[in-house]
Amino acid sequence: MVVSTRPLCHSRFKRSVAAGCQPANRHAGSLSLRKHRLPTRSGSILLIVIVLLVVLVGIGAVAWFYFSRDQEATAENILLTPVFRGPYEHIVLEQGQVESSSNVEIRCEVKSRSGGGTEIISVVDEGTNVKKGDKLVELDKSALDQDLVQQQIVCNTSHALVVQAENTLQAAEISRIEYLEGTFRQEEQTILSEIFVAEENLRRAQLSFQSTERLAAKGIVTALQLEGDQFAVDKAKNELEVGQTKLEVLRKYTREKTVKQFDSDIATAKARWEAEKKSDQLEDQKLKEIEEQIEKCTIFAPEDGQVVYASDHNRWGGSEFVVEPGASVRERQVIIRLPDPAKMQVKAKINESRISSVRAGLPVAIEFDAVRDQTLRGEVTKVNQYAEPDSWRSGNIKEYAAFIKISDPPPGVRSGMNAEVRIYVEQLDDALQVPVTTLYETKGHYFCLVKDGNKWETREVRVGSSNDTFMTIEAGLKEGELVAMNPRSYPDKLTIPDLPDEEVPENGKAAGAKEPRPKGPPFAGPKEKPGGGADPTKIFSTLDQDSDGTLSADELKAAPADQRGLIATADADGDGTVSLEEFTKAAASLKPGGANRAGNGGAGQ
Repeated sequence: MVVSTRPLCHSRFKRSVAAGCQPANRHAGSLSLRKHRLPTRSGSILLIVIVLLVVLVGIGAVAWFYFSRDQEATAENILLTPVFRGPYEHIVLEQGQVESSSNVEIRCEVKSRSGGGTEIISVVDEGTNVKKGDKLVELDKSALDQDLVQQQIVCNTSHALVVQAENTLQAAEISRIEYLEGTFRQEEQTILSEIFVAEENLRRAQLSFQSTERLAAKGIVTALQLEGDQFAVDKAKNELEVGQTKLEVLRKYTREKTVKQFDSDIATAKARWEAEKKSDQLEDQKLKEIEEQIEKCTIFAPEDGQVVYASDHNRWGGSEFVVEPGASVRERQVIIRLPDPAKMQVKAKINESRISSVRAGLPVAIEFDAVRDQTLRGEVTKVNQYAEPDSWRSGNIKEYAAFIKISDPPPGVRSGMNAEVRIYVEQLDDALQVPVTTLYETKGHYFCLVKDGNKWETREVRVGSSNDTFMTIEAGLKEGELVAMNPRSYPDKLTIPDLPDEEVPENGKAAGAKEPRPKGPPFAGPKEKPGGGADPTKIFSTLDQDSDGTLSADELKAAPADQRGLIATADADGDGTVSLEEFTKAAASLKPGGANRAGNGGAGQ
């Protein structure tokens, strides 16, 4: 009964409150409400206590998890990895762009005018396959046409001056001949006639004087007549001498002087004629050059090929020159390239951190974005010694261009294609190796933290090359041994001996540093090695570079890492060189897969 009446009273109280009425007994209503609120408050407190307990338990569990994990880590929970043998490849993977190593460059042969360029009127579309003789580019020639008209006028005037000078020369030459053959002879004959008359007059005067002289002796004529005849003789003599003098002057001086004058006129006329001819030749040559420039405004394909525009980009990634109608092109500037499809190459930009590993002669595998199911062979032909121009997007990262020749490029390979190049810096079919994170390097020495049963050993190793993931081991470790993945995290277990500071010799290379050596192509089969069924004679002949029948100290140093263990044991007499007999005996004594297999010698044994 009590249980059933409480909800009723509570309902009435609620209705009275909702209606805005006060209950008849205020204390009775308060008591009734208090009785209903007590159970609700106790339930909330219980819920809060339960939530707090759950939170405390969770925090304790998390703390216990991390604390126990740290204790386990300090209690031998060290990540280990085995030393293993297997194929090793050091590859530089980069992106590049296909281009032709033999491009026929179509240049602008039109000379620049007043420092400006020549405008492109029309150009064939990029990517068009053209034949020899097809029209490629047409340049603006309107200014050249005006120059041609003006130069033709200048040339016509020059031709007239040449003719005039030539006629003047010929007239001077004729005048000289005229004087020598005509005027001089005429004057000479006139003087000779005067001399002849003077001689005749002298002879007559002398005869008259002699006759008068005889008559005067007889007294027939007077002295005055004798004196007159004597005067006539003297006069005739004077006239004869004058004539003779005139003849001598004409022959000795007048003729020579007049000839010299004519020779001077001839020389002057000839020099002027030569000068006019030279000027005329220069004007003709200029006219010819203008005509050639007009012809060069229309450019034709010198051979078959595919059109590739020679647009230039600046260091900020923008375009400095875009081949299109209306663009201005400078003299000798490349407009179009016609690549040779049989001589294709890839230009790849190598990051400065990996450029030291790339060199000419390395084999390359090439894949194209457009032809993903086909891999082509290639070879590095050149590595630039200077960095590529920076751009605002590259920051301060330097890149060097490497050029890779494509062997037997298929017809589908075109200039401008994107390609992925895999440059094989080094390849080993069977190399002892560990992850690079297992090595601890200090002062040029490398150490590994090796687990030997329940003990830890800090062991120095001799390393080979690295591909940023794995490092080849030449000595110090054996296949199957367990090494710590990150020995730097456990300094309490590392025991590093006191080492002298690393000395750098004059050549700038640290002690133990090795020159990279070229390896076989990436598509070749497994390499033959001593102790693996290979012919020791062939290996010896490969190592014997000078073919003298003996491996010298330099040849021993240049031997591959996987064969140095064999070579170290082959020198039985200890003279520093290895003969074919010693090499063959050492190879025969090796056990395939055994502890003294080539490549595992040294400190690791």
